[in-house]
Amino acid sequence: MIIKTEGITKAFKSLVAVDHVDLSIDEGEIFGLLGPNGAGKTTLLSMLATLLRPTEGTAMINGFDVIKQPGHVRRSIGMVFQAPSSDDLLTGWENLYLHALMFGVPAEVRRERIDEVLTLVDLKDRANDRVKTYSGGMRRRLELARGLLHKPKILLLDEPTLGLDPQTREHIWEYIERLAREGRVTILITTHYMEEADRLCDRVAVIDHGKIIALDSPANLKMQIGKSMIKAKVKEPNLEKIRALPYVSKVEAKDGDVSIVLSEVGAHIQEVLCNLGDASFVELREPTLNDVFLQLTGKEIRAEGAESLEERYTRATGK
Repeated sequence: MIIKTEGITKAFKSLVAVDHVDLSIDEGEIFGLLGPNGAGKTTLLSMLATLLRPTEGTAMINGFDVIKQPGHVRRSIGMVFQAPSSDDLLTGWENLYLHALMFGVPAEVRRERIDEVLTLVDLKDRANDRVKTYSGGMRRRLELARGLLHKPKILLLDEPTLGLDPQTREHIWEYIERLAREGRVTILITTHYMEEADRLCDRVAVIDHGKIIALDSPANLKMQIGKSMIKAKVKEPNLEKIRALPYVSKVEAKDGDVSIVLSEVGAHIQEVLCNLGDASFVELREPTLNDVFLQLTGKEIRAEGAESLEERYTRATGK
């Protein structure tokens, strides 16, 4: 266990951004915090990184207390922020050299380490170019390199692929998987991308309004929904007939949009559709983490993404 929180809480006056969160994360694990903007993910990460002091509770990072031993915690972690923080006027190499100085990387291995992380993120051929000439994906890879330069045991990634194109996102995912697999780096990642959490994470904590509302592997979380789902658009659905079928575990309907959770869909789909009514659209798919969030909260992650923590603070305080 390399990360452990006990009742960690952060309140901004009447707004509780993180609400008594308990977590235990093992060494070498890729652990995800999945939730909408404003759910408290970044605030939790900031407390673990000693950038914010908890209002209540505490956390242990690599055996060090975030309140009593912040210096030891900072030497144990690397962090990639949601917004790029590299200096645009410096080259990629210069940014890494400056970071190496700040983190006390020994002079005799400084250049070797910089070359090593630049190679890892495929930026060695652009090392001497100013960062302002980098694409968004290249900047994100440089941020990853900087977070790894002092060889931390733990890497904190705040929305690491936000705003990136699908191809660049895939490359970043490959880097993250390789770090955990080959380097035994423990990775804590915040995201509101269901695909990202599903692909990368050994376990996921679903967070909403500062509280952990579910925690398990992506596969187990989706198993809670059911093995398969049918989405259909039906003007006058025969819901009672569908609910009476023994293999149907859940039926929801709103404005003609029907969602059916069932087992052994291949054997039963024809009977379901025959009983459902005249459908203008039918989709068969496996449950997603967004379906998990929908079941737990009654809303989709995408629908919740518009309100940031700052907007919640303004609404709560009137400032």
